[in-house]
Amino acid sequence: MSSERPPETAAAPAARRIARRWPLVSALAAVALAFGLGALIVYRDNGRPLRIDAAWMDEIIEHRAPVWEYLSLAMNFLGAGIAGVVVIPLLILAAFLLLRRKWAAGYFLTATMVSSGLVQVLKNLFGRARPEDMLVTSDFGSFPSGHVANAATMAVCLAILFPRVWVWLAGALYTAVMMVSRTYLGAHWLTDTIGGLLLGVGVAVLLWAPVAAKLDGERHLAAQHPSRGRIRRRNAGKDA
Repeated sequence: MSSERPPETAAAPAARRIARRWPLVSALAAVALAFGLGALIVYRDNGRPLRIDAAWMDEIIEHRAPVWEYLSLAMNFLGAGIAGVVVIPLLILAAFLLLRRKWAAGYFLTATMVSSGLVQVLKNLFGRARPEDMLVTSDFGSFPSGHVANAATMAVCLAILFPRVWVWLAGALYTAVMMVSRTYLGAHWLTDTIGGLLLGVGVAVLLWAPVAAKLDGERHLAAQHPSRGRIRRRNAGKDA
């Protein structure tokens, strides 16, 4: 019989109660809002841009410049294709496994897969047309933005798994820049990016709540692992 300690036994009391508290409700609300926003857009006026969409796109087109285009194209590369769908997620998974955080790896993988799957469901369900003035080639369906959903899911997952202020700030900045870049390139309307944000955040939190205790306990156990203790003692000896 394995003597490995179950991760939830090392979790803080607050983490053990999370599954019965606000995260499930708020996450379900965020996902429902994403569905509701898509339905409102499509069935209100056959998917035509809302007033806020048109106004935002006019501002974007008016202020287009090479420097912003380069940044937006870089975000386009990071958010999809081989880099965004394969390379970056695999590097993050490998890092979790090296840190002996298999629950974190499983949670991150599941959240990114569910988020990507729901994006495709909504794209095919609503079939919203993309803006005409596009600077890149994109697949079918404008709502919601898959780039933004992926960015939001990854940002929230990493902030949950590494609860530091700078991780939250970096994730928020990355997601915000991704939202702006998608509209800058004309690949999405503003409301598409809002839908992607709601979906990505909702999925990450929804899947976190049931395993919050395991993830929190695993984080504490990984920090107490003997190999880390040896490294700390070695460093202390060098400083003495």
